[in-house]
Amino acid sequence: MSLRLHEIAESNHRIQNPFTEDKLMLLGEVTRVGPHTRMLDIACGKGELLCRWAARHRVSGHGVDFSNVFLEAAKARATELGVADRLSFSQGDAEFYTTDERFGVVSCIGAMWFAGGFDQSLEALRGWAADEALVLVGHPYWTEEPPEGAYEAFDPDRTENSSLVGTLDRFNRHGMELVEMVLADGDSWDRYDAAHWWTISEWLRANLDDPDHAAMREFLETWQRRYLEYGRRYLGWGVFVLRQAR
Repeated sequence: MSLRLHEIAESNHRIQNPFTEDKLMLLGEVTRVGPHTRMLDIACGKGELLCRWAARHRVSGHGVDFSNVFLEAAKARATELGVADRLSFSQGDAEFYTTDERFGVVSCIGAMWFAGGFDQSLEALRGWAADEALVLVGHPYWTEEPPEGAYEAFDPDRTENSSLVGTLDRFNRHGMELVEMVLADGDSWDRYDAAHWWTISEWLRANLDDPDHAAMREFLETWQRRYLEYGRRYLGWGVFVLRQAR
């Protein structure tokens, strides 16, 4: 999906992953963030995690995203919540983001392909993390052994998704200890996924002559079908809280 179509599809989303507001805030509680916490959020989107945690827990941080549309929404949200002085945002390809700063929490919530794949992205996150820092990884997992059609829909190379215990094994291979997690459920998946359908349907009705109309229609039909046929049953999602194993 092109960046423009993604921006349209999530134009009405505030939380751009399968988390409810309660789960997003629970994640802040279990990670024990506070005024002492300096965060880096990779592929931050509209910045809801940074903004809400800055408001609730007084964290400070920086968000990086490729979409100027999402970043403008993030800046507006920071201003709305009165935390713009604690947060900053920059536009660019996260794979090539460089900084000398090392952060107490480094997160990538739902874009663990940004550096070329899951394993490469996890190593990149570690590179931005200070000693004893937490690394937050948002990623899908198979809830049970999926049929071939599910692999074709969500992981055709069979390299990105695993079971929950397989995900644990991947973390361990990188020398990372899993210390907490917050998982989406069926309802939070529905609220994330199905909300796209309404947004796209409204856009299609209002933009009949747009050059991306056919592509967006195809995207909606494909996305909806694969979610209902396979995603709702076989695909889970969660944020895993990691730190360097000792």
